Amino acid sequence: MSNSILTIDMITRKALEILENNLVLTRTVNRQYDDSFAVEGAKIGSTLRIRLPDRALVTDGAALQVQDDNEQYTTLTVSSQKHIGVNFTTAELTMQLDDFAERVLKPRISQLAASIDADVANSFKYIGNSVGTPGTTPATSLVLLQAQQKLNENAAVMSPRYATVNPAANAALIEGMKGLFNPVSAISKQFKNGMFGEGILGYDELNMSQSIKQFTTGSRAGTVTVSTSVTTEGSTTIVLTGLGSTVIKAGDVFTIADCYAVNPQTRESTGSLYQFVALADVTASTTASVTVPAMYSAGQALATVDALPVSGKAVTFYGSASTQYPQNLIYHRDAIAFATADLLMPQGVDMASRQVHNGISLRVVRQYDINNDRLPCRIDVLYGYSVIRPQMAVRLWG
Repeated sequence: MSNSILTIDMITRKALEILENNLVLTRTVNRQYDDSFAVEGAKIGSTLRIRLPDRALVTDGAALQVQDDNEQYTTLTVSSQKHIGVNFTTAELTMQLDDFAERVLKPRISQLAASIDADVANSFKYIGNSVGTPGTTPATSLVLLQAQQKLNENAAVMSPRYATVNPAANAALIEGMKGLFNPVSAISKQFKNGMFGEGILGYDELNMSQSIKQFTTGSRAGTVTVSTSVTTEGSTTIVLTGLGSTVIKAGDVFTIADCYAVNPQTRESTGSLYQFVALADVTASTTASVTVPAMYSAGQALATVDALPVSGKAVTFYGSASTQYPQNLIYHRDAIAFATADLLMPQGVDMASRQVHNGISLRVVRQYDINNDRLPCRIDVLYGYSVIRPQMAVRLWG
């Protein structure tokens, strides 16, 4: 009885299955925009405009006060095409699919998945909410509960919430929480696998990923204060002084004295200083104009702080200058959006297939190389991601 020959569609479907199973962070973010890019010929630079929920002020009394729509938008751009190359011979196409996947596909696809996760992990640069002690690996339930507090103060929906941490934090948290009163099944799974499970401390999943990023803070130094009071609602710039000749890095987090975060529903102070995040690198020469998310005071529908920053107020940066810290991520699913697009199917090649499952589009193309007598194959994913609701995510510093 002759062996059956693996088809390119079978190989592509198996490659897609392996990719999905190896994604960690990317698997748990918002994927509802995949269909918006599911068109032939999408390419790098294709952009989707995403509408954010409207926010309005509640009015007291019987008199009607109509407010204009306060619609906000953000964008999701297909900006990354990643591929991995692999060679397989005609003889290998006669193998069983599972054997072929284990020997040929899995070693490469797992690296592709890790690379995509590492890209999405850069989302931390757009998130200001921070918990944990920089330089100390999180090891207690308190930091996870403090992250939940941040999400609650920002009116994030209770579920689904996820935590994705690096191997060091995973090990320290499991060790630190082993004595807590937990369901026997959860403790059993942690003991046997060295991994967290589902439904712990209000999280749908607590996951470990080697793709969590390390962030090196800027060289900011000196006694830093606000140079100029912010007076315009919706302003995205804060001028700081006292920095000397230093650098503020995109992703640096800082607080300003007497500038407190507000709950977006009640617009009342949470009692916690608002954590600003620098959205772009800036080189200081005593003063620096730092780009931050739009600021609105408590009387505005889009309120973020109880009062806009005032000149002379002290500025405190999170973590030490020029120091590297892990950036574990805790988030509601809708904080980050990820979408893949359908790549063009080439003609005149040896084999080509594109498959889509659970919104992920993956393409496999093989062609004969007459110059080297080889059959190189490439496996491609075209995708984009965006932090669409940063207030619904938290950085857990290590």
